[in-house]
Amino acid sequence: MSAKSTFSILFWIYNKDEVNNQGIVYARITVDGKRSNISLKRKVDILRWDKKLQRLNGTTEEVKSFNQFLSSIYTQIFQIYQDLRLKGELITTELIKAHYLGETDEQKTLRGLLNYHNAKIEVTLSKGTIKNFHVTEKYIGYYLRDIHKTSDVYLKQLNYRFLMEFEQYLHNFWPKGHPKSMSHNTVMKHIQRFRKIATLGYHMEWMSKDPFIRWKPKWERREREFLSPDELARLESKKLYLERLDRVRDLFVFSCYTIISYVDVMQLNSKSIGKGVDNEDWILIKRQKTDIPVKVPLLDKALEIIKKYRGHPITQVSGTLLPVITNEKLNLYLKEVAELCEIDKNLTFHMARHTFATTVTLSNGVPIETVSKLLGHNKISTTQIYSRVVETKISQDMVELKNVLNIKANQKAHKNSREFGMRIV
Repeated sequence: MSAKSTFSILFWIYNKDEVNNQGIVYARITVDGKRSNISLKRKVDILRWDKKLQRLNGTTEEVKSFNQFLSSIYTQIFQIYQDLRLKGELITTELIKAHYLGETDEQKTLRGLLNYHNAKIEVTLSKGTIKNFHVTEKYIGYYLRDIHKTSDVYLKQLNYRFLMEFEQYLHNFWPKGHPKSMSHNTVMKHIQRFRKIATLGYHMEWMSKDPFIRWKPKWERREREFLSPDELARLESKKLYLERLDRVRDLFVFSCYTIISYVDVMQLNSKSIGKGVDNEDWILIKRQKTDIPVKVPLLDKALEIIKKYRGHPITQVSGTLLPVITNEKLNLYLKEVAELCEIDKNLTFHMARHTFATTVTLSNGVPIETVSKLLGHNKISTTQIYSRVVETKISQDMVELKNVLNIKANQKAHKNSREFGMRIV
């Protein structure tokens, strides 16, 4: 501001109720002739208001208390003005008002960041990913309530300790309706999402530093469960008399031979099938989770299932290739199917993806590079989580190599024996 700049604070009454003689008190900030009004959200008796003194007339405790309130507001606004001058800021009425209302970047809160993040991802991420972020947000709310005894904190309060305490809280938290507490890797996923949200706030320059920059996820390595060839064969051949179980079995088997996820299977329609490079039928879609194109040749067993539901009343209503069912019911019914097929595993629809990668492809000699491409992995190392199958395949290949070498060794020994016999003769 220049030396000639002016600044003033005025209290006045607006929104007068002539019947009840009530009015709302406002603070008017003026800088260089430009005004901004702030409602103090307090009503007073119009007849007791002194326009010149900008205070209530009277000696009651109520009047004294209100006049002290106005004095504190005056001091607060004037202090904001003085602080901005010392910082060399370009002072405007809007800036002073924003500081008073806590709307500046310095006053940004975690709840405000969460709301901003939610609005941002609504148009950029899939429904499943958005749902996961909302669950993480819910747990952040529980953590604030239970540990910090509040519903919100300033972003400047976020630090490494805050994140570590949130992680510890999740490890001890038992989600309502869940059969057990969260696994370590589930906790890591929630922390990872929170980390992304905080990084967004840092990139928006709402925080002077990234509070969680030192955090690194520590994942527990877990073997992927899948159906063995024998279990898959039992599942395919089992006679199921309940139609609902027969349908979920078909959906699972279809995924075992196509690697298509639940959310994408539910969206398959006639436009999802096209001709591939070999002029055969392929599934040609984009994964909802990643928006990455998926191109999968249709194996015979998958084609048979599609043909089974062609013209089916359920698919005619839904307009899809296969029956539509909620993920919860699908996984619930799969437990019944597993029991009937004497499969002692926690059968879930996602296990079909692992079964495709292992039993259907790698175990049958499909190169890991091809499997990695079908899985949508960017790196071969990601596909190598299925190491048990890779090792089994290596063992089988080495046995075959050993047999070939033995045959060659025997042939050479036999040849040498014949040549030696001929020399003796």
